[in-house]
Amino acid sequence: MHRSATTTGGYLLSTEPATEPSSRRRLGRRLVQLYAGLALYGASSALLVEAGLGLEPWNVLHQGLSELTGLSMGVVLTIVGAGVLLLWIPLRQRPGLGTVSNVLVIGFAMDATLAALPDAHRLAVRVPLLLAGVVLNGVATGLYISANFGPGPRDGLMTGLHQRTGRSIRLLRTAVELAVVVTGFALGGTVGIGTVLYALAIGPLAQFFLRLFAAPSAPARSTVVATGQREEAILPR
Repeated sequence: MHRSATTTGGYLLSTEPATEPSSRRRLGRRLVQLYAGLALYGASSALLVEAGLGLEPWNVLHQGLSELTGLSMGVVLTIVGAGVLLLWIPLRQRPGLGTVSNVLVIGFAMDATLAALPDAHRLAVRVPLLLAGVVLNGVATGLYISANFGPGPRDGLMTGLHQRTGRSIRLLRTAVELAVVVTGFALGGTVGIGTVLYALAIGPLAQFFLRLFAAPSAPARSTVVATGQREEAILPR
């Protein structure tokens, strides 16, 4: 049987639907990984917020904007994610299913988890929350990225800037996240030992779980698959 596929904007698009049971199972596994990972990412970020010992860079900004506007952190995260996604247009980046889902799911999961968590006041409770948040964030990152449905808005921003400017992704990511942290801190976001721990631990954790949860490669006639995704752009520094 003749099989054909076309490539557009960095995504592989097949002209034939996936009909074989093995293809459907592979796609089903990847979809489960994607949405489980995004939901867990939002929940793990909520644990870091509740610990109150320092947040990951972008959530420092989200918390600061939440304090400024009165909106929940999840709503702010969604709005900022959509705004970053608009920046993809001049950078000529194309979103995948994972990109759009990232914007919609993580903020909802964060707000739902924050609503369910009791207030943590004692350090004996906050430290375990911090550690659990960092580890679970690594698990979540491995799950949703290895599903291979496209990068999140902020990751795509880094790869787009890299392609347009020729600067290293490490340099661009450092510069952007430093600006994000400083702005968020000025607005009232929490920076602390948790921020440092996250920066040091998330790279190795994410890399470990990326390998652990690596999904089988999708065949040419499956659904939209991101190609050319840079691990350096995805893993936090």
